Amino acid sequence: MKKYDYLIVGAGLFGSTFAYEMSKQGKKCLVIDRRNHIGGNVYCEKINDINVHKYGAHIFHTSDKEIWKYVNQFVEFNNYVNSPIANYKGEIYNLPFNMNTFSKLWGIVTPEEAKQKIEEQKKEYGVDNPQNLEEQAISLVGKDIYLKLVKEYTEKQWGRDCKNLPAFIIKRLPVRFIYDNNYFNDIYQGIPIGGYNVIIEKMLSNVDVELGIDYLKNKEKYKDLADKILYTGMIDEYFGYQYGNLEWRSLKFENEIYEDIDNYQGNAVVNYTSHNEKYTRIIEHKHFEFNHCKGTVITKEYPMNWNLGDEAYYPVNDEKNNVLFEKYRKLADKEENVIFGGRLGNYKYYDMDKVIKEALITVKNEQ
Repeated sequence: MKKYDYLIVGAGLFGSTFAYEMSKQGKKCLVIDRRNHIGGNVYCEKINDINVHKYGAHIFHTSDKEIWKYVNQFVEFNNYVNSPIANYKGEIYNLPFNMNTFSKLWGIVTPEEAKQKIEEQKKEYGVDNPQNLEEQAISLVGKDIYLKLVKEYTEKQWGRDCKNLPAFIIKRLPVRFIYDNNYFNDIYQGIPIGGYNVIIEKMLSNVDVELGIDYLKNKEKYKDLADKILYTGMIDEYFGYQYGNLEWRSLKFENEIYEDIDNYQGNAVVNYTSHNEKYTRIIEHKHFEFNHCKGTVITKEYPMNWNLGDEAYYPVNDEKNNVLFEKYRKLADKEENVIFGGRLGNYKYYDMDKVIKEALITVKNEQ
């Protein structure tokens, strides 16, 4: 008899949700992670009484009522609404693009005026069938907004000229003709009171956990411990990059701690949309939880080229990489008693609610 029913590689949202559900069914689970903490990228680090989102801002949002009920069983959420602002060379604009943005930029007042302005700029540029990100952006919001708030920010984010990026990247960008600064269109959103660690700790409370363990370097030791393995690491790394590596974008985070400033920027998220700054945004974490403590902590977020061994954040889902992923997926389908899941295992960008949903579907498939 094996000691465990499931070995779960990765203590992020996917692995933790799977472990929680399986342990509820009486299955014995061991969760391991190469990092020295649980939670994956939603992990919060406590600095001067402030929950700092160690791997970038995470704002929970969903329109799936069942998923909202699911996460609320672990923790109460506050009513934080994501309303980022953009700083372009000292000019401040509201995001997402809405009537506040259009009014500030063009001095217009009505939705009709804003639509007219965008239509004029679309015609001037002659975009009918957008083939790349630049054309798609101009067809959505016109040339002025593209040049000030999209072009340089996106080029920093992806490390490529907008003409060389696929159109679909910008399609999820909200554009609305009302005075509404709420970034998300979802019905439910907020931040867990006390941070995301509360959720993960409760999910893993009845599960064995070992941290600082690199599964691929300790495969022989761990593969015989359980009947089945859930692997949430990088799928190409699992197979030794035998077809070459999938491409990612990485991030670097620089924290600055201020004990004599209580409010650094007046907002949780400020995007810097010009090439004047190398970082794409500054996060001021205390605003996520309406924290009125003394001092503040900010994080500057720098997009980086990804190299083997770096943290992988955003999959580069262009045609070349998607074809390569399919080759790895076929290998994964043949792997006995191993389930691949999560962002790294599926080479797919997931919002948090979708990660949980996918984990619950994986649980169902195991029954």
